Amino acid sequence: MVVFITSIMVFILDIHLPVGSVKHPKHFTLLLCLRQYQQMGLKFSKAGPAKGENTTTFVLPHRMFSYLSASSWIRNLVSKKRRRIVVGGYDLDMSYITDRVLAMSFPAERMRAVYRNPLWQVKSVLEMRHQGHYKVYNLCIEEDYDPSNFHGRVERFPFDDNHVPHFEMMMKLCESVHSWLSKDPKNIAVVHCMAGKGRTGLMVCAYLVYTGMSAEEALQLYAQMRTTNNEGVSIPSQRRYVGYWEKILSFPRGIGNGPPEVNLPQPCSRELRRIRLYDTVNANCVFFVVSELQEIPDQMYRPQVEVAKGCCREIKKGSEGNCSPRYFLSYVEGDNEGDAPESKGPRFVVQMDTESQVLYQRNCLDYCFTKPVEVKGDVRVIFYQKMIGGRLFYACFNTAFIKNSLSQFKIRDLDKVGSAGRSICGPAFCVELLFGPANQRLSGSASSDYEDEVMNLF
Repeated sequence: MVVFITSIMVFILDIHLPVGSVKHPKHFTLLLCLRQYQQMGLKFSKAGPAKGENTTTFVLPHRMFSYLSASSWIRNLVSKKRRRIVVGGYDLDMSYITDRVLAMSFPAERMRAVYRNPLWQVKSVLEMRHQGHYKVYNLCIEEDYDPSNFHGRVERFPFDDNHVPHFEMMMKLCESVHSWLSKDPKNIAVVHCMAGKGRTGLMVCAYLVYTGMSAEEALQLYAQMRTTNNEGVSIPSQRRYVGYWEKILSFPRGIGNGPPEVNLPQPCSRELRRIRLYDTVNANCVFFVVSELQEIPDQMYRPQVEVAKGCCREIKKGSEGNCSPRYFLSYVEGDNEGDAPESKGPRFVVQMDTESQVLYQRNCLDYCFTKPVEVKGDVRVIFYQKMIGGRLFYACFNTAFIKNSLSQFKIRDLDKVGSAGRSICGPAFCVELLFGPANQRLSGSASSDYEDEVMNLF
């Protein structure tokens, strides 16, 4: 057990504090000590102490663990550019975004308390500053704690790390925070995920938008108050969902008319017909997996469920199939069945498929579904170097906000693009998702009624 704990501590430091990057002599000494304790533990675990030998050596790793638990060295390294506060001698990874909304990392116990906020310290600070007037919102799916640590004032809104929640969860959290803060002017809301940055930022910004800020104002405020490098919510899909959230809120006119109305989008199915990676380098194939958030009765958490997977392969001249332009019809925002006068007919968006002359200017990887895949709601598309492992990047979006047939994601729009992902991206790289009609009444024979009319436009 001693060897395991010490090894984990070395592993944590190796990730966040490589020896080559150590600048502070205390940090260098700490890393070397831990490695010595690790080797010492391995030695004794294999051979055991000789008879009559002093066994106090076995206590040293335990003492080191106790020292590190009380110290903030590792926690400062792990928190990186997130702002910290010092209260009552406790140095914690937490920040006031407003005077009534507090963001922090996970209040941890046992081993995790070495590099996250120790729960007992978090509780002490909240009791010192906001006794009886705080409520904690836990966004983690991967970890939990006993709500009695915070007098039962804990609500869970769990969703996956580095990903996005569904709109109903965003609505319920905002309504809960609004209700709690309205009960007493002294009340504050404490929001956390694991690191206290991405998921926390998304939900804090959602609440700020709920109070009347624009999405951009909320994201900027969070970045300034939570980080020292002005990089708050950095994952593009999470920022995208803050923008979605702004679009579905309707604020009552006048001052003091209460919270906004949340207009949850109606479920909208789309047919995914093709996935293309435009302007790729150093790659002749890329695997992908398409998944959706699946609703589970009486549960807030919605897991990702795979709906399709495949491999995008290089397009060679003459192998792209039908090169003639394709036209797809989509109803744009504000269109509902029966809204448009019969004489005018439905409005539509014309989207021409990429022509062969453009394809051959850059290297492209392409996958056309033999049978279109129906996707609905919150969708994620992940790209891999190989079918198992080697993730390159991914993107999350909601089908209700797809307003035409072609969705494009440039590098800046993709999530977690590391060195492996960038290595396959040319200067004009983008991911293209081609969809069929937005409404069932436009698919199949229904859309053919308008094809002649569309073609007459060209």
